[in-house]
Amino acid sequence: MSGAGGAADFDRPGFGGPDFDGPGLLDGVASVLFVHAHPDDETISTGALIAELVARGIRVSLLTATRGEQGDVVPGPLSVLEGTDALTHEREQELQRAAETLGIAARFRLGERPARAGHLQRRVYRDSGMKWIRPGLAGPADDIDDDALVRAPLAEVAADVAALIAQLRPDLVISYDNGGGYGHPDHVRMHEATLAACRAESAPFAEVVHDPAPDAEWFALDRHLATVTAALRCHASQLTVDGAHIVHSGGQREPITLAVGLRAL
Repeated sequence: MSGAGGAADFDRPGFGGPDFDGPGLLDGVASVLFVHAHPDDETISTGALIAELVARGIRVSLLTATRGEQGDVVPGPLSVLEGTDALTHEREQELQRAAETLGIAARFRLGERPARAGHLQRRVYRDSGMKWIRPGLAGPADDIDDDALVRAPLAEVAADVAALIAQLRPDLVISYDNGGGYGHPDHVRMHEATLAACRAESAPFAEVVHDPAPDAEWFALDRHLATVTAALRCHASQLTVDGAHIVHSGGQREPITLAVGLRAL
């Protein structure tokens, strides 16, 4: 998923690439809100970027939509947690440790104040699950719970995100692209909801892209490998780290993401 490129090839860790001619998206930014669907998404797809922002003195907040209830557990001592309520607690603890490792200043859960609209009662958005359509592309699961994120009205999800944006007033909000990175339905839903919330609150929004593009600012962040690796190891129920690669619960391998782009929408 990550793009190629090394920070040593450039004078600064973030750069726009040869064709990018837009203003730097992080220029003058003091606070950023990341919006993710599940525990571990923040580290797998944007851990290096979060570490870079923190290193620049930018305050980073994180909104996580679900508790990852449908996550498959890697073989080993934690595999007994799969499909149990104990997995939800474990993933919450993993997320807390990873957030502390990355330097995230504040965490929020979608459906709980201040990430809950109006006077609505607290809501738990459950992990919708997924299935692989082909290698690298996910689609909807065969069985989806009634209280799953993708079954919630988009307007309600967007209003909850907007409530947090109204409270924090971040200088920039970052979430997935319109394909959810690799098609996970929860990722796609959070892209849709976050974009709608940002438009409602007139907040700047940038989507994460994993390949260089002329309209995206590209960041090569190899210098944060140690921090990202440590944060990835916090998500021990979901993955293992093998050198410069992540090994997922199903055995899939991918390079640790150390280069990422941002596209303003």
